Amino acid sequence: MTQPTQGKKLLDQMRDQIRVKQYSFRTEKTYLHWAREYFVYHNPELKQGKVAKHPIEMGALEINQFITYLVTERKISASTQNQALSAVLFLYRHVLKIKLDEDAISLNRPKKGKRVPVILSKDEALAVINQMKGQYRLMAQILYGSGLRLMECLRLRVKDIDFENHRIIVFDGKGGDDRVTMLPDSVLAPLRQHLDEVKLQHQNDLALGFGSVYMPFALGEKYPAAHKQWIWQYVFPASSFYKDPETGTMRRHHTHETALQKAVRVAARAARIDKPVSPHTFRHCFATHLLEAGYDIRTVQELLGHKDVKTTMIYTHVLNRGPKAVRSPLD
Repeated sequence: MTQPTQGKKLLDQMRDQIRVKQYSFRTEKTYLHWAREYFVYHNPELKQGKVAKHPIEMGALEINQFITYLVTERKISASTQNQALSAVLFLYRHVLKIKLDEDAISLNRPKKGKRVPVILSKDEALAVINQMKGQYRLMAQILYGSGLRLMECLRLRVKDIDFENHRIIVFDGKGGDDRVTMLPDSVLAPLRQHLDEVKLQHQNDLALGFGSVYMPFALGEKYPAAHKQWIWQYVFPASSFYKDPETGTMRRHHTHETALQKAVRVAARAARIDKPVSPHTFRHCFATHLLEAGYDIRTVQELLGHKDVKTTMIYTHVLNRGPKAVRSPLD
């Protein structure tokens, strides 16, 4: 069997397969990173142009060695271990077309320990939001009021907002599924005003010869003019342009996640909240406060986009409060 002589060629093949399967750009970047790390780990003299082992010559043993190295030497988390393992398995399954003894590998998949989510009271959540301004305040309101994940919020397109029916349509959420969640009444007016400002900015971009936005999957080829249409623009666009590494086109991407993460941390300190608060905390609060209000757990599961109700069950700790609560013997 003839093997590729250059790692770059193999990674290019992997990139093509990732895009065929319509994975997100973030997943593409992560998978390529870990495939490269795997290759370099088994070829420490690669910088000198020496290739001792090609992935096609390796298998379950080398994969386990790599994962063990990441755990014992790099001290990476369980979730990152799973990312690295998934990336390497993708390389073998879909690029090299090699069938591995996955039973031996899957036994080593790390399991994340159960964590009780950080929950704010409604007053605390609103106190944090009230310390925020501009689009960051609006993002936080949507996170808390709609239960979106951080990246789901940042990746919202204009077409995903249904003002008439007071709902947000989340396309290609975690796991690749679509779902519908609520659009709070309290954000309707500020969100309309925000979109008016974003539309004006988009019109100015078009006048300057820009106005293009990244199109997901193969939609760019199917609808070649859509990348400049208003409905496909991000609800929360970045303040500056970036150069698309694939096409060289200057585009305006969505706001970077670190900007919102920082805004939330700063607001939490200003509100004197003595808990670790992140954008994802608002999603936890959304689920918890709905259950406290008496909504059915299956309804909450659907709004959150959880495939398994067991994932939603972590929020049932809130049922230990109220008239039917289990009381401490000390009280």
